[in-house]
Amino acid sequence: MHQPAPRGQSKAAQVFRVTSGNFLEQFDFFLFGFYATHIAAAFFPASNEFAALMMTFAVFGAGFLMRPLGAVLLGAYIDDVGRRKGLIVTLAIMASGTLLIVLVPGYASIGLWAPALVLLGRLLQGFSAGAELGGVSVYLAEMATPGHKGFYASWQSASQQVAIVVAAALGFALNQWLAPAQLADWGWRVPFGVGCMIIPVIFLLRRNLAETEEFAARQHRPDMQAVLRTLLDNAGVVLLGMLMVAMTTTAFYMITVYAPTFGKTVLQLSTRDALLVTLLVAVSNFIWLPIGGTLSDRCGRKPLLVAMSLLTVLTAYPALEYLALAPSFGHMLEVLLWFSCLYGLYNGAMIPALTEIMPVQVRVAGFSLAYSLATALFGGFTPAISTWLIHVTGDKAAPAYWMMVAAACAFTATLVLYRRLASRPAGVAA
Repeated sequence: MHQPAPRGQSKAAQVFRVTSGNFLEQFDFFLFGFYATHIAAAFFPASNEFAALMMTFAVFGAGFLMRPLGAVLLGAYIDDVGRRKGLIVTLAIMASGTLLIVLVPGYASIGLWAPALVLLGRLLQGFSAGAELGGVSVYLAEMATPGHKGFYASWQSASQQVAIVVAAALGFALNQWLAPAQLADWGWRVPFGVGCMIIPVIFLLRRNLAETEEFAARQHRPDMQAVLRTLLDNAGVVLLGMLMVAMTTTAFYMITVYAPTFGKTVLQLSTRDALLVTLLVAVSNFIWLPIGGTLSDRCGRKPLLVAMSLLTVLTAYPALEYLALAPSFGHMLEVLLWFSCLYGLYNGAMIPALTEIMPVQVRVAGFSLAYSLATALFGGFTPAISTWLIHVTGDKAAPAYWMMVAAACAFTATLVLYRRLASRPAGVAA
């Protein structure tokens, strides 16, 4: 039997418990992107730096290819057994992948086993994350008080920003304390080790997580066959949802995971400056996300989604060209803070919108599949595609093209989806 939240457990405590796993996921993902050059040297030796870096980002992106599978299998599991039990399982799988990456010796010690095991760790992380974001987002939406779903759901993404702040601050400190040779040899593993140390704490928090009242009151829960049938019946909604998420996931990985590498290797800024910019951007994201969620509660989801995606299409290239022509700490901060505003306001509206358009009986699986497909096809490969675009065009502002494509997809999908929803007869499921 599923027990709803006890009266003594505050809403703030529920938010903290459910988003703790989200923190770990983004903490590890950011570290993988930031220490990409060190990981490339340790696990993917190649004849030139570009090839090694591309292999590293390819492995980073490969984890996202597992997300759709995790979304369907683990999402259906969460829709069946409950939000609490399902999120404990996703955390266990995620922790296994993290431990594997931390403990694998370098290529010099075990040869090809090193990149193979790192890839396995990323695949486990990706499989878990396929349902983690959806499970957390749906939990927050279902526990929200009336009229505040956007505000509550925004804390899914806000918790990720806390992870980036902590990871960037830790990386900044290590950069100050260790010599470059020490950092390249073993120092980059320290933050991953810190992530492993907090895993038991997160398990404890998740274990005491209460089930949502909405799920506890539900009488019918679909089996795997029913989940797959419902997802197929609503394939159009899932695909449109995927295109809506495209802007969120591309912008996020552009301004957080890829930003430090872009600052160091493309703009030739110091590691210190690149880290500090990323840290400040994460703080900015943390501020804008709840504002976006609250505005969407008051003004509606559609106006915010349309306005932010259109602004991204119009301003992404001019902003990055301005930075590429005169790279500096100040200019990088200005540009990424602008992108942070666009991302935060858009995502604050997009998360609750995605929970609302999915059929209630497969809400986690549908949300997770749409989000995972977008991350696999757009966001997860943003670092690799950005690196490739700069390499083939010679234009340091070329990553803007990828961001504009994602924003155009989101703009179009939003208009089509809300037109379809407006024409749908009352009472018909999404």
